[in-house]
Amino acid sequence: MRQDRVTTLLGAVTLLALGTAVVLGLRAPLDVNQGSLVRLMFVHVPTAWLSYLAYGGTGLFGLLYLLTRQRRWDRLALSSAEIGVLFTLATIVGGMLWAKPTWGVYWVWDARLTTTALSLVVYGGYLLIRGLIDDPERRARVSAVIGLVGTLYVPINYMAVEWWRGVHQTQTLRLLGKPSFEAAPIYGWVLLVGTLAFTLLYVYLLRVRGILAAREEAREERELLEDLAPVEVARG
Repeated sequence: MRQDRVTTLLGAVTLLALGTAVVLGLRAPLDVNQGSLVRLMFVHVPTAWLSYLAYGGTGLFGLLYLLTRQRRWDRLALSSAEIGVLFTLATIVGGMLWAKPTWGVYWVWDARLTTTALSLVVYGGYLLIRGLIDDPERRARVSAVIGLVGTLYVPINYMAVEWWRGVHQTQTLRLLGKPSFEAAPIYGWVLLVGTLAFTLLYVYLLRVRGILAAREEAREERELLEDLAPVEVARG
């Protein structure tokens, strides 16, 4: 795929940021109780953040489509949903690797974990429904509504550990307060760098997937016109 300069530059900056986050994570001091296992936090938390960001983007782009009827917003909503599903899976896998040595099991039906699993059903259904609707305009409208409703997952999942206390720890990054890392303040800085790096990764992936979606849409339109051409000739 031929890339424009903005995409190439964004990819380079993202790669640099991710590399910096990896180096800082590996050099961070070990936790007194968890040892090197604590380093999973530097990946698990940013992937969870990216999934929130992606699902929020799906709802936002869907809303913009409903307001403007511009197809580019629908393409970005699709791209963001796919990214969200991908990084939700990464969040679940990372959490399971962390859970086994700390909880003794890979999975428990804790409120946070259960709502995370349900998000895969919601957004998996979003992607499935898109594939079942042939009409582009109707597909975009239906998808936009599902994407908007689906964003309710983000606050529910974020607050799940406060509303339904289970085995999962409370929020590492608090939106309604300050994160606390008194034992090792460097953890806060590493998480900040990692979160910023994954935010850049989201923007980069969104741009690349949006370009691919535009090309796929153009191809579909060409194929539709080619299919209609014999019909028009026959009528003529």
